[in-house]
Amino acid sequence: MFSDPQAVSRYAEGPRRYVPGLADLHRMTGLLLAERAPTNARILVLGAGGGLELEALTTAYPDWTFVGVDPSAEMLSLAARTLEPVKNRVDLIRGYIEDAPPGPFDGATCLLTLHFLDAATRRRTVNNIHSRLKPGAAFVTAHGSFPQEQNERSTWLARYSAFAISSGVDPTDADRARAMIDSGINISILSPTEDQTILRESGFTDASLFFAAFTWRGWVAHA
Repeated sequence: MFSDPQAVSRYAEGPRRYVPGLADLHRMTGLLLAERAPTNARILVLGAGGGLELEALTTAYPDWTFVGVDPSAEMLSLAARTLEPVKNRVDLIRGYIEDAPPGPFDGATCLLTLHFLDAATRRRTVNNIHSRLKPGAAFVTAHGSFPQEQNERSTWLARYSAFAISSGVDPTDADRARAMIDSGINISILSPTEDQTILRESGFTDASLFFAAFTWRGWVAHA
């Protein structure tokens, strides 16, 4: 869907309807980064397509600069349009984490992205983020993560769909999104325990949960 121009043009509507508290997630992300970041921080944003979190962060922290990385040209074009007023503070790069500058960065984020990566790719990606951070710099990540035992999984997926419908998503579209997650096609949901293990094994020894909203979890950790 991130290569479909029509789907990309509607992207900004989607996350707000599927992710409870998205605006507050962006605000908390900035606050967590700011705990360790200097006034003139340089922040790495992986999965920057669309520009939603970059828009929030550039507004809240006018002295910070950013490097945004995303594999979708269409999504990066949307981000560029969204960020036109602050384009001198944001470098957008098409690619994956391996295509990002080596840093070191004063902080990093990866929001609503890691659930598109299988466990092995996720582990490699998080490890690469860690290697690009200054010692002590914060990494903030949030994505789909919920218990994977079958009975619990079906309950949480039903809640995911119900929230989307209550937010104005057409029930047919909400059920289609639920079915896509359930099938595991192009998406890989791990349990919160598995996600936290990947953070620890990548060198983040103090990962702590700061966000939990139905099927979504978010952690902050430090390099």
